[in-house]
Amino acid sequence: MIQATYQRIVLASRPRGSVTADNFRLETVSTPTLLEPQQVLVRNQFLSLDPYMRGRMSLVKSYAQPQELNDTMIGATAGVVVQSSHADFNPGDSVTGMLGWSEMGVAPGEQLRKVDARQIPLSAYLGIVGMPGVTAWYGVNQILQAKAGQTLVVSAASGAVGSVVGQLARLLGCRVVGIAGGEQKCRYVVEQLGFDACVDYKKYATPEELLAALTAATPAGIDLLFENVGGNVLDASLAQLNAFARIALCGMISGYNGQPQPLKNTNRLLTMRVMLQGFIVTEHPDIWPQALSELAALVAGKQVIYHETIADGLAAAPAAFMGLLSGQNLGKQLVKLN
Repeated sequence: MIQATYQRIVLASRPRGSVTADNFRLETVSTPTLLEPQQVLVRNQFLSLDPYMRGRMSLVKSYAQPQELNDTMIGATAGVVVQSSHADFNPGDSVTGMLGWSEMGVAPGEQLRKVDARQIPLSAYLGIVGMPGVTAWYGVNQILQAKAGQTLVVSAASGAVGSVVGQLARLLGCRVVGIAGGEQKCRYVVEQLGFDACVDYKKYATPEELLAALTAATPAGIDLLFENVGGNVLDASLAQLNAFARIALCGMISGYNGQPQPLKNTNRLLTMRVMLQGFIVTEHPDIWPQALSELAALVAGKQVIYHETIADGLAAAPAAFMGLLSGQNLGKQLVKLN
């Protein structure tokens, strides 16, 4: 029997600076009783929380339209079909989609992806075998074109994307150095993920001290940089770049709440003849099948591992999201919905 109502979270107001709980509103809405042709009703079991959501909450010009006020907050979900008018989907099928911060959702079948939760846990399709994993795969293989013997540095190394970047590069034979915040995260990156070194940026009071620590961890310089953070972390890496280095610019989370991000070492982009490319992985649908296939095989074969930080219940999503933006999570941040 399908429940009569479900809960969702909408964007109630736009943040001014840091995100607060007041920017969200929890609502109870009625479950659709009649689907249109080709539609699918899904009971979401997991919600993915990702840094890009902060940008969508603002009116700043970007690669996508801002999140509308009073609409369900954008977000990827994984769940189970409960009703379908689409021939390719049946009740009980496991699917992923963009159904937002909501316990249930309706979408056209072509906007959903059927997944096999028998071989790989359903939650992993929102992380290492989902958008974060594909982001890492694209950056390492298509932009950085990583090769054995090169030194790769990745910031936010213990996060959903950075942790996969480092493992993929290590499998290719790179020396991999992470940058992360806190002793626990750096220990995880080295001892469990197999990175060669990790720099704890929170240990250093000045940019000069951070640069000294990064220089010690990358004595041969940096050939490849996968950047998720920006600010002082990026600036330190710029100072260590080798000639013809490549940068995959994925995120600038240190400035997502409007903080200034001054850089002093941008001259290295010229003197080292650096290739820098920003990217949004959803703009490259052609590579997704290959990336997902390879990532699924690596997970199934236990050649790459992952960690999840899971908040319990939809009402916990705002606090978990604010924690994500301040670096409180380890690995992929999810919300368990049902």
